[in-house]
Amino acid sequence: MGPRPTEDPRPGEVVLDADPARSDDARLCFIGRLATPWSRGNCPKNLMQARARGGAFSALIDPPFRPGLQGLEAGQVVILLYWTGAARRDLIMQSPAHRDGPAGVFSLRSPARPNPVAVAVVRLLEIDADAGLLRLDAIDAFDGTALVDIKPWLPGVDVPPADR
Repeated sequence: MGPRPTEDPRPGEVVLDADPARSDDARLCFIGRLATPWSRGNCPKNLMQARARGGAFSALIDPPFRPGLQGLEAGQVVILLYWTGAARRDLIMQSPAHRDGPAGVFSLRSPARPNPVAVAVVRLLEIDADAGLLRLDAIDAFDGTALVDIKPWLPGVDVPPADR
């Protein structure tokens, strides 16, 4: 449980009365870490920017979880869930610089949210299951970010049907 953020909210932002970071209602186990060239101050805001800037990106899976990589293949698209735990968790309304006014956290992809789980749809470029190494096409997270889960991206499931 982290300390309550000390930054003042921007105009239009709303802070929750209780910081979710101080809650004890969920248990996660991180399955590994992300290796990226990014740190505070130079991290792209999204995957499109990360792909445009390029670099070496990988997920390093901890030994107990490496058998779970069986069935993944190079070239496959996967969904990564990762924990942006350094982000604020007490903002429910935010005023991002790219918007004209405040917006609810659930309408944004910002890492600042009650549960700082980020999602990225990436392509696996290379897999070394024995070493727990997944080389990725891109990722927009700080180096060392905790990895929560990996799921296959399934076009028949993950693409909503077209409007009729």
